[in-house]
Amino acid sequence: MAYPMEKIRNVCLLGHGGEGKTSLIESLLYRTGGIDRLGKVAEGNTVSDHDPEEIKRQISIQASLAPVEYEDYILNFIDTPGYFDFEGEVAQALRVADCGVIVVSAKNGASVGTEKAWKRLSKQGLPHFFYISKIDEENADYEKAFQSLRDAYGLCVTPFTIPLIENGKPTGVVNLINKKAFKAEGNKTVEVPLPADHLDQVESLRTALMESVAETSEELMDKYFNGEEFTKEEMLNGLRVGVRDGSLAPVVCGSAFTGVGTMQLLYTILNFAPSPSEVRIEHGVNEDDEPVEVKYDADGKPMAFVFKTVADQYGRFSYFKVVSGKITSDMVLNNVNTDTQEKLGHIYIVKGKKNIEVKEISCGDIGLVAKLNNTRTGDTLCAPGTFVKLDGIEFAEPCYSRAIAPKVKGQEEKIAAGLTRLKDEDPSFTVVNNVETKQMVISGAGDIHIDVLCSKLKAKFGVEVDLSDPKVAYRETIRKKVTMIEGNHKKQSGGHGQYGNVKMNFEPIPGDGFEFAEEVFGGSVPKNFHPAVEKGIREAMEHGVLAGFPMVGLKATLMDGKYHDVDSNELSFKMAARLAYKAGIPQANPVVLEPVGNLKVTIPDAYMGDVIGDLNKRRGRVMGMNPAEDEGLQLVEAEVPMSEVADYAITLRSMTQGRGSFTVKFERYEEVPRDVQDKIIAEHKIEVEED
Repeated sequence: MAYPMEKIRNVCLLGHGGEGKTSLIESLLYRTGGIDRLGKVAEGNTVSDHDPEEIKRQISIQASLAPVEYEDYILNFIDTPGYFDFEGEVAQALRVADCGVIVVSAKNGASVGTEKAWKRLSKQGLPHFFYISKIDEENADYEKAFQSLRDAYGLCVTPFTIPLIENGKPTGVVNLINKKAFKAEGNKTVEVPLPADHLDQVESLRTALMESVAETSEELMDKYFNGEEFTKEEMLNGLRVGVRDGSLAPVVCGSAFTGVGTMQLLYTILNFAPSPSEVRIEHGVNEDDEPVEVKYDADGKPMAFVFKTVADQYGRFSYFKVVSGKITSDMVLNNVNTDTQEKLGHIYIVKGKKNIEVKEISCGDIGLVAKLNNTRTGDTLCAPGTFVKLDGIEFAEPCYSRAIAPKVKGQEEKIAAGLTRLKDEDPSFTVVNNVETKQMVISGAGDIHIDVLCSKLKAKFGVEVDLSDPKVAYRETIRKKVTMIEGNHKKQSGGHGQYGNVKMNFEPIPGDGFEFAEEVFGGSVPKNFHPAVEKGIREAMEHGVLAGFPMVGLKATLMDGKYHDVDSNELSFKMAARLAYKAGIPQANPVVLEPVGNLKVTIPDAYMGDVIGDLNKRRGRVMGMNPAEDEGLQLVEAEVPMSEVADYAITLRSMTQGRGSFTVKFERYEEVPRDVQDKIIAEHKIEVEED
């Protein structure tokens, strides 16, 4: 069934891991007849956690779509992972959501995940809703959880429902807007009389709601001060305005397990969450790269944005949101990102792992299409003759890297092919083949992220891998000049022999380059052999004399030499040059250089001392501290050896409870302290012996 835009709600579920997002989806589907059995995360039978990795780990790993059809509405709930390793999935979901529900446990109250969700929704200008879950569980404290939200985000946090307490236990919820009480019976929600002992609390909280409604317009403010009662329509419209302009963040509560409060959340979203046309204006560029704005238009030319890709043994599936017109099967659209045409095959609506074929997807709705050959996450599909490239999805830079290698030699290509397929699904990780260290390095958001990718490699592509610390690309250089270093190559084995003799000066130069010069007089080394001498030095520089790292910042000058009319050739002088290098460089005070990165850490003020102390332990130099863009956060800029930040993502997350973030960019090479150098040389010797 195709739904008109005003009957569509696209809702992203956010919050810390373990707060009950997936269970809430189950409850919504069960209460509206979408499923006939309530699944449980622990049993691995929920609609949204259907990936084998999710079932095994009992956590959400990817954003999952679960449309709830109720009366003549469709609510596209997108369940997102609560663990910070999978924030790329959250970014994809928020790109197409029109509001967000932040799930907060009544046992824990506001958490780091709550903070992150609030900031994400605020940054994108989307309405905020709170759902306080698990109100019926042991150690649950609704009042404490609500107060933690109020303390964190102010008076905009407004209760729309509260628990119905009987004999000290929550048995239902009270809707403050219509002053009605509800309980769950089986898979039904029934109205019950409002107990007398709740009346005072309900009236007090409802008065606060009236004040919020009054603040939405001068007309309503006058009516409020005159003591006039708002009509139902005025009440609802005033609350809608407050929710959509961000001055109100409704709080509802319930229990996914018993179903208490589930339908009240549904009604709250239906009544107060915006439809696609009411909140979003898409931004992009035209074919001349000029900024354009696109309003959701059901009567416009077809246009869709691809926000997620899933690849399995059956091919690639693209999730899209319709921005303009409608999308039908067998339609031909242009991918403006790749400048290719795509013919759509069958199109579907998605409910977890179940795909339901439909004839069309209307404007503002979300659908799925299979086997788009040239389309990836973040691409825009337009009708032929139309060109609008919508803004893509901003993913955080990967900050945790591991070297990846097959357990069985010879399967490197299988790893590369598998990771390429997985990158279609998850653009938030990167893979680089480091030519210098001869390692394939995979980078993601954290250790769990990398572990999941490796598990998928095994399950989907049949290749097992080993992970290790990435090798650091050290360099070597010299610190003093040495002169007239002789290299003598002589070989006689019957017939023509080999003879080359050179005398070289070696000296350091700024930077990481190489210079070759010659100051030969009298033809002691003929001109035609000079390139061979230079080539010999260049080849020798591939391996330093301390630990075998490439030599940089070197000037080599050919001063003198000898040659033989018969036995001298290019190979002889190349070998002589290498011998001079091996003899002279150890005399020139060789040192190891290490890559140093510019590290930018964004943290709350409270963690400043811990972070600075940790950077000092990592041989870091703090260059500055400045307020970050987000209020209450500080930006610490430091220079730190790249070898010291391999595990920084995990350490920073632990130190700041997940509140800190960082980026690191290579800056330059610097000399390694003597004690560290000795350690590097010792480790290199062990590696050589093992090989």
